[in-house]
Amino acid sequence: MKAAPRPCSIADTLALVGEKYALLVLREVSLGVRRFDRIARNTGAPRDILTARLKRLVEAGILEKVEYSERPRRYEYRATPAGEELQPVLVTLMDWGDRHLNAERRPTLLEHRCGEVLSPRLICASCGGEADTASLTPLVQAPGWTAAGPVDD
Repeated sequence: MKAAPRPCSIADTLALVGEKYALLVLREVSLGVRRFDRIARNTGAPRDILTARLKRLVEAGILEKVEYSERPRRYEYRATPAGEELQPVLVTLMDWGDRHLNAERRPTLLEHRCGEVLSPRLICASCGGEADTASLTPLVQAPGWTAAGPVDD
């Protein structure tokens, strides 16, 4: 019998948005692209897969489907507050890709309202210090688990 994997919010989140086209849909919506045909074009997603991803994101409360035309009936997709909270994840993924995959020519820049190109950093809300590997200590809350794995192993 296979042992159960570590209980983890990362795994739970990836089960919902970890598929390639789900994240690309969220990218498009965050860029203001909200209609099916444009999302399909800009992501390259096959229409049947895109339909399934949009349905799942709506059911999960990440996107909402809003009617913009009655005749013919047409919808657009908008981020819910939960969907908007994924923006920092997208920006951080983009920043990593810009530095490690597209360092010579970044495909898109994000300008902050201060007028500078955004360089995202993860900051502790309590002390204002940068959160990096060296400054973080895992406090495992899942019963029967430690940072190294299950207690029984």
